[in-house]
Order: sequence, then structure tokens, then C-alpha cells
Amino acid sequence: MHETQSDPTEFWEDLYAGKSRWSGNPNPVLVDVVGALSPGRSLDLGCGEGADVLWLAGQGWDATGVDISSTAVSRARAAAEQNRDSMPGSATFDSGDLAPWLARARVEALGPLDLVTASFFQSPLDDFDRVGIINLAGEMVRPGGYLFALSHFAPPDWAPAEHRGHGDMPTPWGEVLDLSVPAGSWTVQISEVRERKATGPEGQIGHMKDTVVLLRRER
Repeated sequence: MHETQSDPTEFWEDLYAGKSRWSGNPNPVLVDVVGALSPGRSLDLGCGEGADVLWLAGQGWDATGVDISSTAVSRARAAAEQNRDSMPGSATFDSGDLAPWLARARVEALGPLDLVTASFFQSPLDDFDRVGIINLAGEMVRPGGYLFALSHFAPPDWAPAEHRGHGDMPTPWGEVLDLSVPAGSWTVQISEVRERKATGPEGQIGHMKDTVVLLRRER
């Protein structure tokens, strides 16, 4: 069931309040898929505390991350400063609502981009336009550049039975249809479901399935 809270900034600030939310490690699937690409200029949507951006910068990318939570971005900036001398690329972070942020970025010539990443860029809030935001960012990718999307395909093993249907979670085939816009501008490099081991909030050991999509812009 979706949340009905109307203020996304307040929702995500509440989520990040107190201690850090995540491990500080990049998503392994991103490392596996994007690690094969030549570094360039990248943008991470919903960067959180910045682990993916920092890993990209460590591989030589000039990486930018944006998140609606200023608390998460502050932590990401602190980690970037701490690791600045060991990164051959650069890590830059900004906070803000992504749709207007992207509109400004297009005017201010952030692009062209070589890579857009969206790892678990999902929200329980009703008015979250995930596909629209990713497509806005995709318009900034140059020909020959890439769009990477990693998302939950299904709830984990430990979820109640009534929550184990796919619901509105992205599927590989749905992602290709939604993100290959306009038609003919993108080719599919990867479109699949990957399974991984995971640990639940009460220490449950199980598996999760993720949707993985990599698109290459052709024109």
C-alpha cells in the first residue's frame, strides 16, 4: 500500500534522521554492470548517502549525485571530502526535488552525460513520477552513452504472503518500454531479473529479486 504523505522532502528527511541508513558500499550490480564502461560524466538519481557516486569517482568518472534529502547529501559530501585524494575522478552532490533540478540542469548545460544511474530509485509516495524523472535525465545522455536502472522486482522472501505479488514494481520488459523513449533512440544491452541473498530487518536470511536494465543511446 502506498503512503499518502504529501511532502516528499519531509518524508525522506525523516527517513535519514539520526544515524546513516546504508552500508556505504556501492550496489554490487552497478559495480558489475557499469564497471565495464569507459569513464565519463555521470548523474545518479536519488543518490542517498552517495556510495554509488563515490565508487564511480573512484573509477575515474566525473560523477554527480542528487537527492531530495539534504541530510543524505551532507553525509555524501563529507564522505567525498574524506576520500577526495584517492579518487581519480570527481564526486559532486546536490540536494533538491529532481524534476525541477533536471529542468535547471538542462538550461545550465550539465550535459551531455555519458551515464545516468537510478539504483532503487523508488518511493512509497503516491505522487512520485519515477519514469518521468528518469526519462528527463535520459534526454541528457549523449549518443553512445548509457542509462542504468536497478530496482526491486518483487518483495523479499520474508514479506507477508499478501505482499508478494509484483504490484507496481518495475519489470525488465516494462522498464524497456517505459525508458526506451523515443522509440529507436535506445538499444537494450541488459534486461533481466537477478536474484541475490539479503538479510531482513529482524535478521531473516533470504533472497530478493531485482530488475536490471542497461540501455545504450544510439541517437
